[in-house]
Amino acid sequence: MDRLTGKVAIVTGGAQGMGAATAREFVAQGARVVIADVAEADGVALANELGAAASFVRLDVSDESQWQGARDHALEQFDRIDVLVNNAAVSYFVGVEDIEADKVLRVLSINVMGAMLGVKTIAPVMRTQGAGVVINISSLDGLRGVNGMSPYVASKWAVRGLTKAQALELGPVIRVLSIHPGGVNTAMGNPTGASEDEVNLGYTRVPLRRVGRPEEIAKVTAFAASDDASYVTGAEIAVDGGWTAGHYHVGLPGGPEA
Repeated sequence: MDRLTGKVAIVTGGAQGMGAATAREFVAQGARVVIADVAEADGVALANELGAAASFVRLDVSDESQWQGARDHALEQFDRIDVLVNNAAVSYFVGVEDIEADKVLRVLSINVMGAMLGVKTIAPVMRTQGAGVVINISSLDGLRGVNGMSPYVASKWAVRGLTKAQALELGPVIRVLSIHPGGVNTAMGNPTGASEDEVNLGYTRVPLRRVGRPEEIAKVTAFAASDDASYVTGAEIAVDGGWTAGHYHVGLPGGPEA
């Protein structure tokens, strides 16, 4: 399917994990993609894999001047910018009584400020063109609380709220929405490198009873970026295997033990 033909996208955190899957899916659907990341070796390798439809630029999303460089790079390479996918993120596992301010600020500067600076820098280009789409990758943890991850949870709730404010300010020219992945089998979601079957053992109380794959998130992101989603803005899309529907209660009808 070529639903993204003619579009140019910037994907932050695009060298690895969900970002790399998104870059591949966008190119497969006809887009040209700027892979923006601090992981230069991985980013260059992915751009080479994808050929003329992709280009890599180094981008620390917390640095406004580097955002300006990424914008200029995209325009030099592909002449326009139709889609911005704010995917870059970091996590921080810590108890609420043990947080360290500098580490919290790093999470917020990448996960939240990165999305703010991206829109500040790229939205004017989209306005000039007369259309654009911003997709902010939040998380299942932007829809609920999680113990041991309060800085990350706070950042992803912030991305959810930021999306709605951006949608109000940038409409009707630019659509803005947030995508909320559940557990995804990436280096961030599966840092030990366990097999998918092993990871799935922790998902027995989720309706689809398995971890998500990066490609599954990427396909929803591609839909959101396409004209097929032309009346979707300010929305939050959970791609979580049904996790937000609730967890099974053991022993009651409909549960996995029934």
